[in-house]
Amino acid sequence: MRTHGWGGQVPVNDAEARARILEATRTTIDRRGAATSLADVARELGVTRQTVYRYYAGTDELLAATAVVAVDALLDRMAARLRGIDAPDVAVVEGLTGVLAELRDDDYVGLLLRADRVSAPIVGEFTSELGRNFARSIIDRMDVDWSARGYGDDDLEVIIEIVLRTLQSMVLDPGGSQRSVDDVRGFLDAWAGAAVRAMPAGR
Repeated sequence: MRTHGWGGQVPVNDAEARARILEATRTTIDRRGAATSLADVARELGVTRQTVYRYYAGTDELLAATAVVAVDALLDRMAARLRGIDAPDVAVVEGLTGVLAELRDDDYVGLLLRADRVSAPIVGEFTSELGRNFARSIIDRMDVDWSARGYGDDDLEVIIEIVLRTLQSMVLDPGGSQRSVDDVRGFLDAWAGAAVRAMPAGR
């Protein structure tokens, strides 16, 4: 049976429809967490699933779009966490530690990367242009004077890839739930931190 919904107010255009679908998705995630599906969002809006399918191809695409909208808030939290850290290697390691914690706990950005939803295509998106823009935003928000520390534009591109591939690896295989934050930070320092430290000296 066809459902007539949208709270009695049909969106005036596709942009409004998408915004209202994403708002309903956030509401549903707040209530159902990782169990959220496209069908749940359709029920929240009072529309058919086909209506939501007009804008999003499936649950993963819908959750990914919700995550993109929430990225700015995550970046703001990361900027606050990294404030005052001006050593390049320390900033990168703390940034990685912080992002991993955010992805574990965040209800919107991290939802797709939890064990019951993570998949190879999703993790593969880490190194997409969208992923690179995310990593670049974190690097740009650090209180590090990269140029004064001897890092050029090419170095920063390498650091961005180090950050993304490290996150990709850690999401696919966290290395055991018993690892403490200090253990993770120490490992990241030996891996990514050491690479960042070596870059200016390597020239």
